[in-house]
Amino acid sequence: MATISVICYKSKTLSNGEYPLVIRITKDGNRSYKYLGISVETQHWDFKKNEPKPNCPNRDHILKIIQDKKAEYQTQVLEFKTSHKNFTASSLIKTTEQTTVAKTVDAFYRELIAHYRKLGKIGNSNIYRDSYNSMKRFRKVDRLDFLFSEIDLAYLNEYEKWMVSIGKAETSMSLLFRTLRSAFNKAIEQNLVRSEDYPFKNFKMSKFSTKTKKRAISKEDIIKILELDLSGEKEVIQLSRDVFIFSYLQGGINFTDIASLTADNMVNGRLEYTRKKTNTLINVPLQQESIRLIHKYNDDKRGYLFPILNKQSHKTPMQKFSRIQKKIKQINYSLKQIAKIAGIEINLTTYVARHSFATVLKRSGVNTSIISESLGHSSESVTQIYLDSFENSQIDEAMENLL
Repeated sequence: MATISVICYKSKTLSNGEYPLVIRITKDGNRSYKYLGISVETQHWDFKKNEPKPNCPNRDHILKIIQDKKAEYQTQVLEFKTSHKNFTASSLIKTTEQTTVAKTVDAFYRELIAHYRKLGKIGNSNIYRDSYNSMKRFRKVDRLDFLFSEIDLAYLNEYEKWMVSIGKAETSMSLLFRTLRSAFNKAIEQNLVRSEDYPFKNFKMSKFSTKTKKRAISKEDIIKILELDLSGEKEVIQLSRDVFIFSYLQGGINFTDIASLTADNMVNGRLEYTRKKTNTLINVPLQQESIRLIHKYNDDKRGYLFPILNKQSHKTPMQKFSRIQKKIKQINYSLKQIAKIAGIEINLTTYVARHSFATVLKRSGVNTSIISESLGHSSESVTQIYLDSFENSQIDEAMENLL
């Protein structure tokens, strides 16, 4: 029978005058020790109970580390017994430390950010970066030098209160918590934290309102924008109108996917592309007006259908991402000017084209199983699943209602 305990090791004094805490394994009369990486002053340690005294600084934090470490060793003992393997005090320490990697939240987040950047998924990388920076601001630290096991329900509640105090919108709060939840799940998969420590079972994400104000315009307003005479306007104004109309006509395709289109995406009169956000194959008929717009901007040297990216100057994922972010700001600013010219009182953006595509079809009597009313972030993947499950003829017929 192995005895597992944590003691304050008085035989060694550290440079800061404190004494290290060590895990002590006793089995068959033999003892082995392993440093926990934390230390306390002797006046803050209860040597009878082998735990920090009530007045010990960071007592809850230290108790949590002790609890988690003892649980790791107890789990390993159980695994040895289940597999009928003999072990010693020293082999228990060696095996447990090999299977348990003490990686901080800081190190894990940095790896996630670098991983997605290396894959060229700059958007994903930035989402984790924003989550990482938000938690640093919350803790008022430069590094998140603590373990995932310390992110408990109390931490989440305090994090929420802090966000509310600085006026964070609920949609932003929802995204930050969903990102943290995703990181926590990945940490569980890598055995960096126990599934029993999962704090989101009792922290309900549904309390955050993620609904945004509906942003859709009528078919009549779409036609008004389409028929505007912008020949005297700047090229960016004309491009903005054309991108907006193309998005509307081609199934609400978003700006990033429009920017990435090449001649290879036109197949037998249809537009086929893989949606970058969901990695889903989309196949919709090319509308006549869309074909005209493609011919208008056709330039084989550029390598893309629209003058947003250029294969000569935008080669790396970061170069493409930066260029797309710059252009979407220009285009959304220009769309506001177009709304004024057209006399449409709405904050016109590329998102409005996506939402209008779905709404116009819904109002035309198209079955909601074929096209969802909303193409917002919370339902885009569901919408694409519905679209993929129908024959092209059904989608073609539905899209005849757009103009």
